[in-house]
Amino acid sequence: MSSRPVRYQSALEDSARWDGFVFRPGDIVISAPSKAGTTWTQMICALLVFQTPELPAPLTTLSPWLDMRVRPVGDVHARLEAQTHRRFVKTHTPLDGLPMDRRVTYLAVGRDPRDIVVSLRHHGQNLRRDVIRRLVGELEPDPAPETRPHGGPAEGEYMRRWVHNDESPLTNLDSLRGVVWQTERAWSQRQRPNVVLVHYGDLARDREGQMRRLADRLDIVVPDQVWPALITAAGFDQMRAHSADLVPDERLGIMADTRSFFRGGTSGEWRRVFTDEDRADYDARVAELAAPDLADWLHHGAADLTAPP
Repeated sequence: MSSRPVRYQSALEDSARWDGFVFRPGDIVISAPSKAGTTWTQMICALLVFQTPELPAPLTTLSPWLDMRVRPVGDVHARLEAQTHRRFVKTHTPLDGLPMDRRVTYLAVGRDPRDIVVSLRHHGQNLRRDVIRRLVGELEPDPAPETRPHGGPAEGEYMRRWVHNDESPLTNLDSLRGVVWQTERAWSQRQRPNVVLVHYGDLARDREGQMRRLADRLDIVVPDQVWPALITAAGFDQMRAHSADLVPDERLGIMADTRSFFRGGTSGEWRRVFTDEDRADYDARVAELAAPDLADWLHHGAADLTAPP
């Protein structure tokens, strides 16, 4: 990695907001593409840090999204400085855009890109873009919204545009190219002792095992009698029931419905959207963007991350 972090900047986020942030030993940074399992990983970290399902504050207060532009950066830094618990900070910035500190653990989250695009489509329909524009100080109107029903032809068109979008990841990470770009920045650093790869599919298949793995990597000891409540609280039904306190809405009305943010916590939904032709097209594009081992991990997780790269 270069000594100076790469800058990633979009209408909603700016990685330069990390400039001047003072780390503490034991800090945790959660870096993930949008809709890859960021909030799920934040919740797991909160449960491990506080060791109770009864969190002392909303998740976005405990774990701010530092590079999100809806609040003054000085206020976010001050909020984190005032925290006395072990800090865990959210970001959608790739690792090469973040200050790297040996005292910090970086949790890099990945997910099957095909499921990411389905979730992105749904999430986009739930956002109140007029509120977001006002919060970030942009007054220009959005293009006309898509009016065709979710699940109809428009969804397939959205997916195909996402697959072939070739905008620079420095300004747009919400594309297949952006997802592979961000994940590769973590994949190439996976042998570092303070970089931990987390895969959405592994969490879905074995939530308890993955939570125990993360506790071990974070040097957190959880009493045996406490584990069952934490594992239950990290389930999607429980998280949906407490969505108002968990979603990255910042209590600012960014989302039309906070409950719909948690849709199911499963993998493979892309199969109802991708035709055989779409899948062949996607496979060819991934082969252009990702090395085979990275592509395999993105799609399946569960790789032996202790082996030499």
